[in-house]
Amino acid sequence: MNKNVGGVDRTIRILVGVILVALSVSAVIGPWGYLGLIVLATGAFKYCALYSMVGINTCEPKTTEL
Repeated sequence: MNKNVGGVDRTIRILVGVILVALSVSAVIGPWGYLGLIVLATGAFKYCALYSMVGINTCEPKTTEL
């Protein structure tokens, strides 16, 4: 399982996931807010299966120093 979720993308996913779950727990939005757990997990593990299927990779390219 290669990492395919990079820095800014990861931060946004974690923030959105936490906000969705918090709003769902506090009954501001319905139970669909628990889908934020999936978004949170993709940010935490730096891997998104949908990105793999589509061929997207937001990670910084590895550089080799000489």
